[in-house]
Amino acid sequence: MDTMTEDPSTLAVFYKGWSDYQTLLTKAIAPLTTEQLTLSVAPGLRSISTIVRHMIGGRARWFHDMIGVGDEEFASLGRWDSKGAPERDAAELVFGLETSWRVMQEALASWTPEEMLQSYENDPGDEPALFTRQWIIWHLIEHDLHHGGEVSLTLGLHGLQALDL
Repeated sequence: MDTMTEDPSTLAVFYKGWSDYQTLLTKAIAPLTTEQLTLSVAPGLRSISTIVRHMIGGRARWFHDMIGVGDEEFASLGRWDSKGAPERDAAELVFGLETSWRVMQEALASWTPEEMLQSYENDPGDEPALFTRQWIIWHLIEHDLHHGGEVSLTLGLHGLQALDL
């Protein structure tokens, strides 16, 4: 069920493009082999798997650890990009993308414009001192676009199907 398009009375309607991008990303990742997931644009740079695990981890950390959304299974996704975390195959990466997306989508569909202004304190000494939900959502959109672009570039560089924008 795609709640992004079902209830136009919520802010979720404004995130339709993000939903479409999520679909393109999962379609690009799903057919990749274990070997293809290890590809990077150059030696010493992050692999496709590492980038996608970072995207999943970031989503879970911002939504669970900062905003307080999601259960322990969702919270565990926030450790997928930790040092020493295991590699994941394409099916696991798609699971992580879809699970994190579902949790974020459900939250977005439930928040009012006023609730987007709710603020959260950053770690002491870090800037900015406060984050709003709106800022966190925008940050995750730009994060997905940036790192999804890295994935797309890496795929294309190696002659594989990139995100079909």
